[in-house]
Amino acid sequence: MLPFDLIIFDCDGVLVDSELISNRILAGMLCDLGLNVTLEDVFERFVGHSMAHCLVMIADALGSEVPAHFEAEFHARIDLALAEQLQPVPGVVDVLRRLSLPVCVASNGEPDKIRSSLGRTGLLERFEGRLFSAAHVARGKPAPDLFLHAATVMGAAPERCVVIEDTAVGVTAGRAAGMTVLGYAGRTPAARLSAAGANVVFSDMAELPGLIARD
Repeated sequence: MLPFDLIIFDCDGVLVDSELISNRILAGMLCDLGLNVTLEDVFERFVGHSMAHCLVMIADALGSEVPAHFEAEFHARIDLALAEQLQPVPGVVDVLRRLSLPVCVASNGEPDKIRSSLGRTGLLERFEGRLFSAAHVARGKPAPDLFLHAATVMGAAPERCVVIEDTAVGVTAGRAAGMTVLGYAGRTPAARLSAAGANVVFSDMAELPGLIARD
């Protein structure tokens, strides 16, 4: 018998290859605000957090309120870029075909963004009706609330869930929920995922079915 009853996927960076696209845009917009940040800084500080939390961090860095137009402009730029460039994470389409366990998505992203990203990459049908957002709970990642909510709705005990995450924030949330966490080091340094507590770190999506079967 497999050790799990449910596979919980993060969205950005795990199912859709959006992190580089969105963080290049964010880095450019932060520089326009006068913050001297690099793409590496943005990956380090903002990846995995909800937009609401990112806005708080930006305000702290600025020492003032974030301009009123910032969030709307960011989403507009992201929507345009993702429409033109977004692709599934390499190998994930084949992996999803090979998995026999129930799956769902739990992301700090807004519900509309999750649906749009999965729709653009042809993955939405695989997860329809099983999409969970930080908007559905009191606290997003790194708190465990989102993963626990997903498990409850899907009828799975936390200890029988395996989480696939690509950020330290997500790994922390999964471990706090009492779940097994597999860290996908596609664009995140493997050491960062290990330090956050990932049970296993892997860099090729083709490895995932085997990891789940033998964990």
